[in-house]
Amino acid sequence: MRIPKHVGIIPDGNRRWAQNQGMTKEKGYDSGLDPGLDAYRACRDMGVDEVTFYGFTTDNTKRPSYQTEAFTKACIDAANMLVDEGAALLVMGNTKSPMFPKELLPYTKRIEPKEGQIKANLLVNYGWHWDLNTLADAQNVNKNNIQENIQSFDISRLDLIIRWGGRRRLSGFLPVQSIYADFYVVDEYWPDFDKGHISQAFNWFNTQDITLGG
Repeated sequence: MRIPKHVGIIPDGNRRWAQNQGMTKEKGYDSGLDPGLDAYRACRDMGVDEVTFYGFTTDNTKRPSYQTEAFTKACIDAANMLVDEGAALLVMGNTKSPMFPKELLPYTKRIEPKEGQIKANLLVNYGWHWDLNTLADAQNVNKNNIQENIQSFDISRLDLIIRWGGRRRLSGFLPVQSIYADFYVVDEYWPDFDKGHISQAFNWFNTQDITLGG
């Protein structure tokens, strides 16, 4: 079976899940931590080289403060869990904004993978406009390799993006790296993650005709 080298994960549905459980919306974020670790392990064990998780976006910071505090804490906890698991972590986002958690600054430079490790990227306070801003400002953009000229240059091209929660949109997820990615939607909410979702997505990916436009 053809295994995607780089998998993107959009863990949507935390707030809707919490409401269905009779909780307030912000309670859903903590419930997404263990699924994130399980998803990382599943991808690693199936031979994936790199996994990128959508943490929160610059647009998400417009939500009420009790929600932003909850998902910020969840991202800090997620980063520490991934490092403890042995991931070669990179946290990518606008570090100049006060919404970027200072606790994650040590992870904004790639931890180089050791034997048996794979890369894990966590998008925190990420915005596509921020990512691409250097392209607008650059005088001499290398048109043969646009990826060299963006903030997220150290994140490779995505092969497969999986989104939980039933929504069918990218929501600004790494627009340059996503250009040829296949997109798979899981209807279940992220806190209801099951490792079978990864297997199903990979089986579907294996049936796709990958031509990269050729």
